[in-house]
Amino acid sequence: MQEFLLSILSHSFTWGLIAGLVLCLVVWRTGAIQRREQKREIKRLNTELTDLNKHLGQQLKITASGNETLNAELASLREKNENLRVSIATLQQKPGKAEARLLQVYDRAVHLLLERAPGFAPAWESAIRDAEAHVADSESGLTKLVRRVTRPALGAPTARTTSSDEA
Repeated sequence: MQEFLLSILSHSFTWGLIAGLVLCLVVWRTGAIQRREQKREIKRLNTELTDLNKHLGQQLKITASGNETLNAELASLREKNENLRVSIATLQQKPGKAEARLLQVYDRAVHLLLERAPGFAPAWESAIRDAEAHVADSESGLTKLVRRVTRPALGAPTARTTSSDEA
């Protein structure tokens, strides 16, 4: 049997076969190690991908809830704005509002007329136009607030009327 083994080992084909098998075993072992490392890397990457997907989902939920809150607040503010606009329109159309405005215009005109009284008719028309322009300007902004706080002083004596009353 030893002779048979020695005769087989003496052939170059046997040595080539052994060398090829050893080389094949080395390549197979290296491939198996690389496959195992690749499986570990794939597993690690899948875990990382899962974590990133969870994080992205949380971020999207947070952003969506923030957007919903902002949209709800915006809708609420729009509704309040519309309600205030309707309230202002309603209050301006209350009975007596136009008369109060006209009274304010006439009061202002009378006070201006007392200051400028050379000719009554042209001065009266000029005073009414000036008073209407002043009241129109005062219906918006800070002047409106001041006007609400200090209503026109009806019949309030001016410096000119007090001096003419004394004479």
